[in-house]
Amino acid sequence: MQFPDDDNGKMLAAMAESGIDLSVALDVDFFLIFDDQRDAESALEALAQTDLKGELELNFSEEIEKWELIVCLNMVPAYETLVAKEIELNDFAQEFDGMTDGWGVMQHQEGDDEFADDDHECDDNCSHSH
Repeated sequence: MQFPDDDNGKMLAAMAESGIDLSVALDVDFFLIFDDQRDAESALEALAQTDLKGELELNFSEEIEKWELIVCLNMVPAYETLVAKEIELNDFAQEFDGMTDGWGVMQHQEGDDEFADDDHECDDNCSHSH
């Protein structure tokens, strides 16, 4: 699979190299960032009212000192789709003085056992949280 030589292309190439199957739908997190909490909350409410099929999460990122609205969409991570979605979300975020700040995929996807903790099988006597 060939990917364009830009940030999105490099990210997809790295994912493919790490063994992630890019032909199936994955949970992709798009990050929208806002300086102002009210703007972020307004954007969250507006997004919640669209027909967007995805999970929304808002938190304050200490690292960048901005409010981060995470839009988690289950989608096949095709380059064109990701770019189009990022442009769409960036246009949306700009209405609330925000912007997109890239996207990511959690390494651990459903049905993916490769990243389990050291093959530790939990039983009823386990004291750590599941």
